[in-house]
Amino acid sequence: MTTGREPEAPPPRKAAAESRPRPPRVQASRPAARPGPAVWAAPAPATAPPAPPPIAAAAARGDLGVRHGRRLRERMIELFLLVNGMAAIIIIALIFVFLFREGVAAFSDIAPRQFIGGTEIKSSYDAASDTFTEIREFATVWQPVSEEPKYSLLPLINGSLLVALPATLISTLIGVLVGIYLAELASHRVREIVKPAIELLAGIPTVIIGFIALTVLATLVQQVTHSHFRLNAFVGALGVSLVVIPVIASLTEDALRAVPETLRLASYGLGATRWQTVSRVVVPAAVSGITAAALLGFGRALGETMIVLMATGNAALTTGNILSSVRTMTATIAAELGAVARDSEQYHALFFVGAVLFTMTFVFNLVAEVIVSRMRRRLRM
Repeated sequence: MTTGREPEAPPPRKAAAESRPRPPRVQASRPAARPGPAVWAAPAPATAPPAPPPIAAAAARGDLGVRHGRRLRERMIELFLLVNGMAAIIIIALIFVFLFREGVAAFSDIAPRQFIGGTEIKSSYDAASDTFTEIREFATVWQPVSEEPKYSLLPLINGSLLVALPATLISTLIGVLVGIYLAELASHRVREIVKPAIELLAGIPTVIIGFIALTVLATLVQQVTHSHFRLNAFVGALGVSLVVIPVIASLTEDALRAVPETLRLASYGLGATRWQTVSRVVVPAAVSGITAAALLGFGRALGETMIVLMATGNAALTTGNILSSVRTMTATIAAELGAVARDSEQYHALFFVGAVLFTMTFVFNLVAEVIVSRMRRRLRM
């Protein structure tokens, strides 16, 4: 049965083909070109940096000159300090050589045992038989101008220690208290007044202090103690202590200030008072420095000359009585060296006394320096 409509034609294939997705086009890679022979090419000429402006170049040259001059000055200062240090060592070594060279020469004329003591002849009268008997006994006497010269050093060492030890004890007690007050208790205004006054006391000539000890202290001590000798070891010790107190006070203050502040703060944090902190924390921490100050003060007292020459009586006695007249090693050298003949027995004996004194003071100062260095290392730790 026919409907009168014509059948529809099918869609063309081209349109159907265009509606399909096209695959991606792959381009064929060309073969890589083979490397040709190496061809040398001249390097490009280096371009010089632009020249700095004249003002900038001059400033750079001036800066280099300043730095060069600064380094030169620093090297000159280092060389100057090195020369000074070496000069100090050389001078000390030459003092050692000179003293011991002149002092050892005494052993060619004087037996070594005579520097300890010698035999002394004493006459004893017996009234019953009306005769004199001679008694030989060991004596420690310094009499270089007698018929039989005697060069015992024991009375001189005894006199030096009898003056230096009490002077160091008095100076340590006062100097440590003054140092504690200045370092821990005094206000800034009081410290600015007291410390220069103490340093001024150290600058007073010792001959003036010796004159004061001779005229004032000697009479006062004799009135108080009723001693037989007006000039004695105790008067000399009081005069020497006036010189040693500033030394010990200054060194004690430095030792206390070297204690770290953290120790004080820790003590305050635990509830300690100011005095408890000073007495139980600061002073024990600085005990090494205080000990070194006392040793240096002892060396200073041992080497004092003018005060002991004027205030101790200058009697070469071997005694333990502090109210007795004594003679020190320094006073002996000062009183006799200018009146002896060069290269004589007494001349070389006096140089031997100086060598002994120098050795004693050098040992005490060396021990003090070792103690101070140990304290500094411990505080740094």
